Amino acid sequence: MSESPLSAVATESGLPQHVAIVMDGNGRWAQSRHLPRAAGHKQGLDALRLTVRACLERGVRVLTVFAFSSENWNRPREEVSGLMDLLVMALSREVPKLSRSGVRLFFPGNRDGLSPRVQSGLDKAQQATAHNQKMVLNVCFNYGGRWDIAQAARQLVVEGKEISEGALCEVTALAHVGDPDLLIRTGGEMRISNFLLWQCAYTELYFTPCLWPDFDAAQLERAFADFAGRERRFGQTSEQVAMDRSSGHA
Repeated sequence: MSESPLSAVATESGLPQHVAIVMDGNGRWAQSRHLPRAAGHKQGLDALRLTVRACLERGVRVLTVFAFSSENWNRPREEVSGLMDLLVMALSREVPKLSRSGVRLFFPGNRDGLSPRVQSGLDKAQQATAHNQKMVLNVCFNYGGRWDIAQAARQLVVEGKEISEGALCEVTALAHVGDPDLLIRTGGEMRISNFLLWQCAYTELYFTPCLWPDFDAAQLERAFADFAGRERRFGQTSEQVAMDRSSGHA
């Protein structure tokens, strides 16, 4: 279901249909308040809840967030354990609410290394929301862009298929959605940190110093306004883009 770059153009209103977010800054938010890092992660969950609601209200079709990277295993054991517990708690509390709002959940990422309790929780959440169609929420957990490309290539080899761009698009961890229109990273860092490396080839990037726990609907609107002012050419000239728009192809 992954779209080609030219078909991934956002609507005429300038609203991105697929938004990806690197939710960075939980630890720094907590440390600046002399709180444990776990408090920042809990506040970050509140920010995610508000962002999901804002995206639903604005008509965003897909929201993809970086919840736990394959590199996050290198963090202190106590913090990793706390993140796992927070995930289990969030699944039990948030999934029923998300389902009532028409959100369908996916958890792209490597299930290896996750406890049976966590794996079961992810599977049950996906099954419970499988019928929803208002918005897709991808919570990338134990995910890495390089892992994604490598696992996709391995799958094609196992299936005896030629490794091509089109074939890879069909077997990446986000094959069920089109590529992101807009990638937002909070926390002031200007890199994508191994997130959606394949999918973000033509994605517009937006960096903000706002720490993730402070991210709200107003911050999201700033990102959308910035996106609306971008000209997405996908290798074409500005004149070609203008002609496509005038002929109704955009």
